[in-house]
Amino acid sequence: MLDAAQAGAPRGPIAWWRAATIACLLVIAIATATGVSMFEQFEAQIRHLQTKLQKTAQIRYIAILLDDSQAPAMLVTSDPQEGSLQIQRLNNVTEGRADSMQLWALSANGQLRSLGVLTSPGKTLRLPVAEKTLADISELAISVEDKGATTQRREPSLPYLFKGALVQKAL
Repeated sequence: MLDAAQAGAPRGPIAWWRAATIACLLVIAIATATGVSMFEQFEAQIRHLQTKLQKTAQIRYIAILLDDSQAPAMLVTSDPQEGSLQIQRLNNVTEGRADSMQLWALSANGQLRSLGVLTSPGKTLRLPVAEKTLADISELAISVEDKGATTQRREPSLPYLFKGALVQKAL
């Protein structure tokens, strides 16, 4: 009879430690699975936000061009990802049939450079301009020129219609 009693499941502290060990192993397994799942969800959120950020326009430079009465006339923003300037008209001034508007970049040392002709009569327009072109520019200005003769000019033929400082936005 003693042999049969000893062969049965052990009782006392050994049984309790065995049960506690199994319970702890189950808790560790559940915590590990939860941690891995949360890490995968976190990585998926980061990928989603990175994709969303890449699709969002990043404005690096901004300028508000003012008219003679210091009223806002044009809003110019630069998107380095797209390599373009977006120009938005804020007033109703338009060029005549024989005229065109030309965007000029004025550097701090006084050099003048044409950035392009505003060909769209609409409220917004995009001009392709590399970000490095804007690095040393302090002001932007728009002049009215004779249509067709604007690409050959090195400086405006008439005074500026709109002018404003180009500001680099802190990221």
